[in-house]
Amino acid sequence: MKRWIYSLLLLVLLVVLAGCQRRDGNEEQTEGVYQIYYMNSSMTRLEPQDYTMPQMPADGTATETDWKITNLMEQLKTVPQDLDRQSAVPDKVGFERYKLEDTVLYLYFDNNYAMMNPTREILCRAALVRTLTQAEGVDYVAIYTAEQPLMDSTGVPVGAMTGADFIDNISNVNAFEKTELTLYFADSTGEKLVKEQREVVHNVTTSLEKLVVEQLIAGPDRPGIGATLPKDTKLLNVSVNENVCYLNFDASFLNNSLDVKEYIPIYSIVNSLAAVSSVNKVQIAVNGSQDVMFRDSISLNQLFERNLDYNAENEDSPQ
Repeated sequence: MKRWIYSLLLLVLLVVLAGCQRRDGNEEQTEGVYQIYYMNSSMTRLEPQDYTMPQMPADGTATETDWKITNLMEQLKTVPQDLDRQSAVPDKVGFERYKLEDTVLYLYFDNNYAMMNPTREILCRAALVRTLTQAEGVDYVAIYTAEQPLMDSTGVPVGAMTGADFIDNISNVNAFEKTELTLYFADSTGEKLVKEQREVVHNVTTSLEKLVVEQLIAGPDRPGIGATLPKDTKLLNVSVNENVCYLNFDASFLNNSLDVKEYIPIYSIVNSLAAVSSVNKVQIAVNGSQDVMFRDSISLNQLFERNLDYNAENEDSPQ
């Protein structure tokens, strides 16, 4: 009899503990209490605030999940008067509707969402995902603006996000920063380099050198200029030692069939790195080896230095 009672108590305890857990590595959640993520008064970071979910009306037609999504969204947009905080969703951003399919919550905003500055948008994105994935039945959040999926700075869809995607970065404003890059792409002839200035919001854990190469792979934004690296190029590793940047690509680096001169991809990388960092020499490897010929004409077994001769005559020299 005692063993039976002990087993029953243990089962009850496990049920209670399970009800206090939250998904995606978030803090423990008391049943019925949710965290609403607001921006602090200086708009530099997110701060959670406890919110007790009201009971769903017995005569309501919405499901329990719909009830929670609606309430959480309303709380996100309305900051209590006694809190010195701001909504992560700007007033001018219109929320149009949502759709829940399986465990993915699709949020539809008007075009003003895309008009947010990048830093604010990242904080808004984090607030939406961290708040709404607390609702049972919502594991992922996907954001749409003007009926189009949200894009990152390289033009790639952000896709569905989980709360775990933001665990490490929403507590520190310095997790993201904005950097202006000077990137060199091919001119219309494919024989010279022209520069493009680009502002990029990125995680501070991403090195500047890696960021430059990733943006070169993403391709140019300016009309009339061309890519220098194929979009399927994979950067395996990047490191810097004594002003020398060591890049290691996979074999896709050698499959560059773009209509540019053989030296253009090399000096697109070298001149772009030299323009925004302390790097003055670049060593390029493919799968860890420098004993490789690029386009059967350029040996990678050398250190490449910035060469302004490859820049178009009407392009200013990088600072």
